[in-house]
Amino acid sequence: MPRFKLTLEYHGGSFVGWQRQNNGLAVQQALEDAIQAMSGRRVETIAAGRTDAGVHAKGQVVHFDLDRDFTADRIRDGLNFHLREQPVKVLDAAIVADDFHARLSATARSYLYRILNRRPPPAIEAGLVWHVPVRLDAEAMHEAAQVLVGRHDFTSFRAAECQAKSPEKTLSHLAVQRRGDEIHITAQARSFLHHQVRNMVGTLELVGEGRWTAADVKAALEKKDRSAAGPTAPPEGLYLMRVDY
Repeated sequence: MPRFKLTLEYHGGSFVGWQRQNNGLAVQQALEDAIQAMSGRRVETIAAGRTDAGVHAKGQVVHFDLDRDFTADRIRDGLNFHLREQPVKVLDAAIVADDFHARLSATARSYLYRILNRRPPPAIEAGLVWHVPVRLDAEAMHEAAQVLVGRHDFTSFRAAECQAKSPEKTLSHLAVQRRGDEIHITAQARSFLHHQVRNMVGTLELVGEGRWTAADVKAALEKKDRSAAGPTAPPEGLYLMRVDY
């Protein structure tokens, strides 16, 4: 039975997240419905990352098994036809080895967080950025971000409902750059805790405002207590950009 690997792009605003739920349409459900409409088969799709409601993707990776003799191009184009009314599209499809696993085979996941940092709120970019009208100091944010790079106990940046067995993660990259009216925060690790990126962004935003320093971020990390760190940044600024294998 062929195993297919898909690379997806989606706007998370109209979905309850990646994972199928009872309270609305999930990306997983939209994709699996499209696969069934195309092939007549009901399959389970496995994603590299279970993005939350409102979170976007430019490089989500998914795999599934399908007992149909389809080429990769036919899978891509057929699924996009059946997904035409949904804000999710297949960028690429490939037939992969049976031991490929979208989640377990991944060696790195890369995220981008976009902050629109200007006084006027967004019009075109509404739902795609976090609007912060107060001027942020991107250099101070970047300096503070380096405190979090490396292997740490990230309990202070972990959601209460996180199901990971351990709070220890190795953050290989965390950088902050100003690009015109936007602040871009990029993060990379093999895996992340639930809400880890959004909690780190919410904390770094306090540094950008001048309310916190790098020392405060370090102290919050060392306390290993979620209440010691900053707030959770909203989901609409977060993008799963790439998954490496």
